[in-house]
Amino acid sequence: MVTAMHTLYDSDFFSVTHMMASSQEASEHEAAPDQEQPTLVRHGFEIVDKRSGKEVYLDGSWAEMFQQRIIEWQRNTPSEEEVESTLAQYAELAHTPVLVH
Repeated sequence: MVTAMHTLYDSDFFSVTHMMASSQEASEHEAAPDQEQPTLVRHGFEIVDKRSGKEVYLDGSWAEMFQQRIIEWQRNTPSEEEVESTLAQYAELAHTPVLVH
């Protein structure tokens, strides 16, 4: 499995990265439909609260809701304060300390 990461937002207080996974098995399956179905690969968003040094990873329905928010932001450009306020709400879910590898 390969993961592509795209930083969507980076400020003094928050960072948002879109994680998009793709599977080698998925492309092999397309070439040979008689093989067993691979598991679905899902995307997600990592929100890092730089103030607390914690991060939250949104996937599944949480990622879908956040994706809708991003689409809304693309249509109606929000102020930095509006973006930061929204990210602060998601950051309340953050319990995982950020580790540097």
